[in-house]
Amino acid sequence: MGDAIDSLLAEIAFDGQGLVVAIAQQHDTGEILMVAYMNRDAVRETLATGTVCYWSRSRMRLWRKGESSGQSQRLVEFRVDCDGDALLVRVDQTGVACHTGRRDCFFRVVRDGEWVVDKPVLVDPDKLYGV
Repeated sequence: MGDAIDSLLAEIAFDGQGLVVAIAQQHDTGEILMVAYMNRDAVRETLATGTVCYWSRSRMRLWRKGESSGQSQRLVEFRVDCDGDALLVRVDQTGVACHTGRRDCFFRVVRDGEWVVDKPVLVDPDKLYGV
């Protein structure tokens, strides 16, 4: 499978830092869960294992979604856009996707010229990360 993955990697336009944006979407509802980044190793691991892996820009290491919180993403489908510079990772999300304890990371919306939070916290973030 290594050669096949290398062939797929050649079609992805990684930026100057070796990253590509990855949009995580719940496969059965179409809900956009989060946006993160992947490097070559994260793409390779995701495709090889079926468990979604990202690159953490803050920690500067691979970030296996759910490794500390248990809120994992199983890969259902892996897509690349027409320019090769964005990925759509269709997943089956276990639990919440956002570190704030919400289902997704897009819980703020502009209403009447102000940001409004329109989605509830479903899981206390301290419980997610054992703080």
